Amino acid sequence: MKVGDLVRHCPKHAKKLLSSEPTGVVVEMTEKKVARLTEENKVVNWNEIQPEPHAVVIWGSGKITIPVSELEVVIESD
Repeated sequence: MKVGDLVRHCPKHAKKLLSSEPTGVVVEMTEKKVARLTEENKVVNWNEIQPEPHAVVIWGSGKITIPVSELEVVIESD
């Protein structure tokens, strides 16, 4: 995945889509830490969590930063 790609949100951990728009455009790549909480795992130790690749995506009139693992490339940019 890279800047300029057209992407679709495919949530693996979220229960719903982040946007009603079917696709968005990647405008920046970054890394962030993500805490994946469950009923059994409610405490976060940020020192043990490794950063994950994220994409900043323009959807509709706003930007969303989302883990790359929850995105699918629809059309690759050149």
